[in-house]
Amino acid sequence: MSKPPATDPDESELSVTEPKTWAVGAPAVTHALQIAQRQMGARRTALTLLKVNQKDGFDCPGCAWPEGGERSHFEFCENGAKAVAEEATLRRVTPEFFAEHSVAELAERTDYWLGQQGRLTEPMYKEPGATHYRPIDWDEAFRLVAGELEAGTPDEAVFYTSGRTSNEAAFAYQLLVRRLGTNNLPDCSNMCHESSGSALGETLGVGKGSVSLDDLYKADLIIIAGQNPGTNHPRMLTALEKAKKAGASIVAVNPLPEAGLMRFKNPQKAAGVLGSGTPLSDEFLQIRLNGDLALFRALNRLLLEAEDEAPGTVLDHGFIAAHSHGFEEFAKDVRGTSWDDVLTATGLTREQIESVAARVRRSERIIVCWAMGLTQHKNSVPTIREVVNFLLLRGNVGRPGAGVCPVRGHSNVQGDRTMGIYEKPTAAFLDALGREFSFAPPREHGYDTVESIRAMRDGKVRVFMALGGNFVSATPDTAVTEAGLRRCKLTVQVSTKLNRSHAVTGDAALILPCLGRTERDEQAGGEQFVSVEDSMSMVHKSRGRLSPASPHLRSEVSVVAGLGRVLFGDDDQVDWAGLAGDYDLIRNHIERVVPGFADFNRRVREPDGFQLPHGPRDSRTFPTATGKANFTVNDLTVLRVPAGALLLQTVRSHDQYNTTIYGLDDRYRGVHQGRRVVFVHPDDIRELDLQDAQLVDLTSEWSDGVVRRADAFRVVSYPTARGCAAAYFPETNVLVPLDSTAETSNTPTSKSIVVRLEPTRTA
Repeated sequence: MSKPPATDPDESELSVTEPKTWAVGAPAVTHALQIAQRQMGARRTALTLLKVNQKDGFDCPGCAWPEGGERSHFEFCENGAKAVAEEATLRRVTPEFFAEHSVAELAERTDYWLGQQGRLTEPMYKEPGATHYRPIDWDEAFRLVAGELEAGTPDEAVFYTSGRTSNEAAFAYQLLVRRLGTNNLPDCSNMCHESSGSALGETLGVGKGSVSLDDLYKADLIIIAGQNPGTNHPRMLTALEKAKKAGASIVAVNPLPEAGLMRFKNPQKAAGVLGSGTPLSDEFLQIRLNGDLALFRALNRLLLEAEDEAPGTVLDHGFIAAHSHGFEEFAKDVRGTSWDDVLTATGLTREQIESVAARVRRSERIIVCWAMGLTQHKNSVPTIREVVNFLLLRGNVGRPGAGVCPVRGHSNVQGDRTMGIYEKPTAAFLDALGREFSFAPPREHGYDTVESIRAMRDGKVRVFMALGGNFVSATPDTAVTEAGLRRCKLTVQVSTKLNRSHAVTGDAALILPCLGRTERDEQAGGEQFVSVEDSMSMVHKSRGRLSPASPHLRSEVSVVAGLGRVLFGDDDQVDWAGLAGDYDLIRNHIERVVPGFADFNRRVREPDGFQLPHGPRDSRTFPTATGKANFTVNDLTVLRVPAGALLLQTVRSHDQYNTTIYGLDDRYRGVHQGRRVVFVHPDDIRELDLQDAQLVDLTSEWSDGVVRRADAFRVVSYPTARGCAAAYFPETNVLVPLDSTAETSNTPTSKSIVVRLEPTRTA
């Protein structure tokens, strides 16, 4: 194990090499082990990694990609190993650390430096007017939170949730919040896949994916749009390799060429280590940012025209007649699609689009996968609705090897929503919750993430509490978010590790340290386990094995229940102490409140867990307003960028997962020892009269008249789509206005930021 860095990284040491054309292989194994040993030491690394994603082990705290029935001894990817290492680290953040570093000093540090300091060990409190945190005991901390909550109204409190929270903790958390009397339950879904849920709920009636791993292996064609599995979901590459060998073809749609979708070297096979690996994508459409709606609309027009030429051979008329609504209106609209608009919006040629359309016609079973490349634009919901139109035309919903596949990020972000972490709960859910616990849950919708920031900005929030996550670094319009948090009376962070949200506080602030997935959870009723739901609606258990990082840590369930006990008393109708002591009791409640969880305690103990029901997938039943799958009409608007500007998307580095920075390299894109880079096509660099490696400031200008600036980024010549650029978040979150959000879903538009690149100002 090595010590945490003492200083922030020096970006002057940044270097750039040629981007890779393949992913994983031996370098991924080597790098994962290097980081793991730096954090955990050799012996702890071996003992811990062998339990990741195992049936008797713990669920990886990284992504939500599912596990298959048959698993190897090394059921983790490079970034999964990094996530585990960060949580199981031997580095510690003690009260002495907080005595040495003021809150103001911590606020000046980078996310990387903060995260590398290690695990939090004791509850800490910053009093109003104080410059440093000091230790506090749990009982006093709970009394402080309860006191502030009781001093205001329920709607003056906001309760945020991260996607790493377990089903049991999430259910208890939403129960606490609704028992208090508010639906202010923003979560990380609001900033990533909310657009997916909105579009799928409207068109199919279920806001989740409709495919399983087995479906991938039965597909004829898999379209992967706006997603980089090589970095964000590396275990997906193994599934794609298997699908490829079973006969599937793969089309990648992305502004950036991503190494993982070019060629995959499976590190668990000799050919993957020593050989050339498996080519994955049969076609790569290097689409312009925000061009996906135009692409799928054009494909839909071509399918309709092919049906006109050969009636009865292209569309699935039986499915359309029996299971869909709105086809005629949709078809009439799509037939009028302008090819000029399509080609301008996509940056593709007509020949490229027609080639994919021909591949579609040859394929009986089609899956479309996507991630934030589709969900973080103003027109994201219409875009995903158009993807659904594309699948409905040929009956590619509700049969093996076909369907929608939004690939979620954090490990239980989908499960949190299933458990009721949602600011707009259904009446049916609230009715069931009220019956189970004999109270009247609030009915008025609460704040989502963006609305919460607006409310804090406007002085309407007294208490902000986060169950996991790094709210400051995950959200848009950084200056506004930070100012809003500082207007709160109390901010509370339930966390495993130090992050920037601990340094941006209200008048008073609490840090409540909790157990991680890797750690043993001993409660009054004995050793406990939790459950999670993956991207494909599989629910399974997770049991940590390591000794806790500190004797002062509490589980997330214990934190929530402890606060509930202080808020409502021991004679409350909710047995908070009982829930904390035995998670089976929580699962019994979930069984009676949440559909699909019948016999929860028995089924979750099965080695592979169980899959939740999904009407469109299981029986072609669609719980929509029409009772059928809905075709929709989606306007094609071409995003036109002013002369001298580029369209910027925020992306992750390969040494990063969400806001957690594991290291300073982006190996596949050729960036080393730095993060402040902006990827720009070489022709755009010349047209803008810039130079490769030049330092520039990124500025974004919006209708509100505010010029937002991110300083000192190095220009990197890169084969991205013309007119488009990319840079890492959270460094570029400052460029995204709070009020620039997707229609319907209110998700920040982090993938369509109009920017100018100005030579960095000298002091």
